[in-house]
Amino acid sequence: MLDVTTARNALDHALSLGADFADLFVERQQRQTLSTLLDQVDNVLSGLEFGIGVRLVYGDKVLYGYTNQASPDVLRAIIDRLAAKDRRDPRNVASAFDFRVGTDRHPVRVPLSLDAALQQKIDFVRRADAAARNGNAQIVRTMGMVLQREQQVEIFNSEGLHTTDTRHYCRMALTAVAADGGQQATGREDIGGLLGWELHLSDEPERIGEEAARQARVNLGAKPCPSGRMPVVIGNGFGGVIFHEACGHLLETTSVARKASVFHDQMGEMIAHASVSAVDDGTIDNAWGSINIDDEGMATQHTQLITEGRLTSFLVDRIGSQQTGFARTGSGRRESYRYAPASRMRNTFIQAGKDSFEDMIASMDRGIYAARMGGGSVQPGTGEFNFAVTEGYYVEGGKVRYPVKAATLISTGPAVLREISMVGPDLALACGMCGSVSGSIPTTVGQPALKVNDILVGGNA
Repeated sequence: MLDVTTARNALDHALSLGADFADLFVERQQRQTLSTLLDQVDNVLSGLEFGIGVRLVYGDKVLYGYTNQASPDVLRAIIDRLAAKDRRDPRNVASAFDFRVGTDRHPVRVPLSLDAALQQKIDFVRRADAAARNGNAQIVRTMGMVLQREQQVEIFNSEGLHTTDTRHYCRMALTAVAADGGQQATGREDIGGLLGWELHLSDEPERIGEEAARQARVNLGAKPCPSGRMPVVIGNGFGGVIFHEACGHLLETTSVARKASVFHDQMGEMIAHASVSAVDDGTIDNAWGSINIDDEGMATQHTQLITEGRLTSFLVDRIGSQQTGFARTGSGRRESYRYAPASRMRNTFIQAGKDSFEDMIASMDRGIYAARMGGGSVQPGTGEFNFAVTEGYYVEGGKVRYPVKAATLISTGPAVLREISMVGPDLALACGMCGSVSGSIPTTVGQPALKVNDILVGGNA
């Protein structure tokens, strides 16, 4: 995408101004989004974008700029402006480029650039809508969405790295709304992966529609949730959003290097119950948060964050490694060329255990089964969180009694890690989008069902 000579000259110029390190992130991205209301197309958006990000490093100081033009003069001008206050005599000599073609772990059959498949996507969502409303008089509305994008990246740096990658993302979701008189409730089901439109072969639209409708009907008939401190069983899949938000961000060197994380000085220590092991794995075939290389050009990897309760690794990008001394983990990520990379999660989840779901429920005299989790808020640094339960049930006498609504889980990441006592074998992953200092990126959350011995439950009973 970028002429090699142009890249070479830009990096040479950066080093001539005394930069310790410089790199270029070149990106071309194609995107298509389809939205529906009931069985009608509501909107179709598509676009193509190109840009180049320029990063200069002077010691621990990072300078960043970007442009939509591949002109040598424009790149040189950006570098001049970035280095204006920090320029000094040259300290390094740029290395010759060593072009590397990495292993593509995520094969794609129907990329967006080959076939937009718009009518197939419309038909798929319409089948999901029909299944959601079939025989369900309470389902009054559905909203469907299909997102597909193709991101080509090329990376050059002053140490001689030159590499490329192409990433294909596809995701589909259906939200169902149930109504009874003046009461309304929603349910949602979605699928996604580092895939092309062959995603539709991985699941049936009827199952997606029926599941969204089931959740909406359950929530419509739910009773107010009791509140107070009690045990909670959190369901698999998207239940892992709590670990991601309240704990995962505290393990990124973006926080660790600034000592803004409570875990910054706890490497090797027990930070969780011994039943808890957790990883951040960028290598899972075609998973939503997977990558071949990170946005600094390093091959992705499997990173063991917690082993039987003990902290064993942080998530480390180039600058984080420089600041903390920990080895890079292939975790430098960004939303687009508009952002400098930072340490970010990929596919982050608590690993499977051996405790049965039935034993978890049977162990609770009075508690909540949070079958599905939604969004919430997290306080950076401490991991204090407040997350909504989108499908929950009251448990009494070791049995699931009835569905509840308006439940929230309130605690801190460090506290909840220590309160986990049972972990099931039913690991599942779910798609999400994660926002941080380098923008919004695709990440996977996940966990098996697990029991938290004591947590504050907010409710309105």
